[in-house]
Amino acid sequence: MRIGAVFPQTEIGGDPGVVREYVTAVEEMGFDHLVIYDHVIGASVENRPDWRGPYTSESMFHEPFVLFGYLAALTTRLELVTGVIILPQRQTVLVAKQAAEVDVLSGGRMRLGVGIGWNEVEFEALDEDFHTRGRRLEEQVEVLRALWTQPVVTFAGKWHTITEAGLNPLPVQRPIPIWFGGVADAAMKRIARIGDGWMPQMPPHERARELVEQLRADVRVAGRAEDAVGVEARMGLGQIRDEAGWESFARGWRDLGATYLDLNTMGAGYTNVGQHLDALRKAKAVVEKIS
Repeated sequence: MRIGAVFPQTEIGGDPGVVREYVTAVEEMGFDHLVIYDHVIGASVENRPDWRGPYTSESMFHEPFVLFGYLAALTTRLELVTGVIILPQRQTVLVAKQAAEVDVLSGGRMRLGVGIGWNEVEFEALDEDFHTRGRRLEEQVEVLRALWTQPVVTFAGKWHTITEAGLNPLPVQRPIPIWFGGVADAAMKRIARIGDGWMPQMPPHERARELVEQLRADVRVAGRAEDAVGVEARMGLGQIRDEAGWESFARGWRDLGATYLDLNTMGAGYTNVGQHLDALRKAKAVVEKIS
């Protein structure tokens, strides 16, 4: 398994020097990739007493593509991964342009994780339809791949129209890999048909095993090689705090065929970047023996 770190979006703060310290240390520690979460705008809970979302207007989020432009200049080897961009709330052609630019500036180190999102307030603010987000996602992926691989594109779909137009520059990777979040049946079948990988957020328990087995079966039905779809697990160090737990989690996902493992330090109570880095260093030393 390739081992990555989850950028502590909601806890790292706005000082670019701290961001630089964190990211350069992650690369120096030998991590393979850095995963960054996405939210554009947060909902105030002042007049929403029934709010149940994990993030609000008080939750800080750096914008992933802008941040990746900064990180491309600070790093030389680290793969830059969105985990996940909420694709249906963004303009597809603009995402194609931004991802291609990151790929160019980083020398081909971009990987685009995408998902359908959960926050209707965010969709409203971005003037996108929350209720068609799942149906639009597949067409969005088709548009992205066309724009990343062809200098001039003509596309006529249900939600997109492009008439003899293209990106310049094209990305280094043609196309950029697209990975998916989600666990619903429709999402899993979509991943099997058109995904380069799956990003589950769960322990390697029986349900995870069932989902992996179903994914592999659906990949075969789609006429693709069984190893065509990678699996990227995510371990929260705030939920699993001891070495035995880290080892068990990593071994469980390795045995299920995971190709990537992300270490997430958010929600563990750390108050400075040094604590985040120390936790990553300790957990990496344990799980890399298993990977």
